[in-house]
Parts: sequence; structure tokens; C-alpha cells
Amino acid sequence: MDVRFINPFITAVQHVFTTMLKTEIIISKPYLKSEDDRNTDVSAIIGFTGGAVGSVALCFPLRSAIATASKFAGVELSKDDADFADALGELANMVAGQAKAKLHGLNISVSLPRVVVGEKLNVLNSKQQPVLGLPCDSALGRFAVEVAMKVVQGAVAPEPAAAAS
Repeated sequence: MDVRFINPFITAVQHVFTTMLKTEIIISKPYLKSEDDRNTDVSAIIGFTGGAVGSVALCFPLRSAIATASKFAGVELSKDDADFADALGELANMVAGQAKAKLHGLNISVSLPRVVVGEKLNVLNSKQQPVLGLPCDSALGRFAVEVAMKVVQGAVAPEPAAAAS
């Protein structure tokens, strides 16, 4: 994966959590997700198509998901509250939207968010599309941002030429 297309997700998740949740996050060393990675109870997933295809997911243990959704909503929520999925979906939407704006040279469309709740979920992706995990720690708990993205060949527009002085 090209770092030019991962850094926008790092910047976006940090900005969204800082501005919307007043919570700083620390992102640890990225990792390639394996099929055995089942540390997720709640995933808020946004797909994208166009110049790049794939998805971005905010993946939480249940306790972190509840703390995050509750902080965003401003009221204590449980996983059964209708606002629980809406809060997490909206956070994922903000992260995807901010990252999309920084994916220069790619014309990308994003889907509506989907929130999946279960125990020890493993969101599967294509074997041709590796998933990069960005482990995040915050006062609300640990979570991960998972990015699976493949740039469509020929989709990246050339960088604009610098103006001569």
C-alpha cells in the first residue's frame, strides 16, 4: 500500500476524534491484518469506489464502541440503542469524507456507513486487497482503523506542475 493513500486516513481519524470527541488518539505501528484477527465486536464500515476501491472500517471492542458512541451522542448509550449505530456510522462517515478530500488525484465515491455488531467479528476482504490495521489508543479505549484499498490502474491524476518563478 502506498503511504500517500494511508496518511489521509491517519490524519482524518486523529482530526475527527480531536474535534468531535475532544479526545486525543495515539496511533501505533500499522500492521497487515490476518484472517485470525478477531478483536472486534463492532465495526462501522464505509466502502468506496471510483479511482480506488475498498473500504475503511472503525473496529472496536464493545466497551470502546459504547464509550465512543456515548461521548459523540452526549448521552449514555448501549449497543441496543438506535443512536448507537448512527453515532458510530457518522464517525466513520466523517473519517472517510476527510480522508477522501486528501486523496489527491483520485475521483472516489463513498457509500453510506454500515455498522455491524457481534462477538469477535472478522470482516473479510478480498485476498487481492490487503487490509492495513492502524491500532489506536484513546481515553475512550482501544480501537483500530482498517483500510483495504486498491488504486485502479491509471486512476491517479498527475501532480500539478510547480509554477516557475
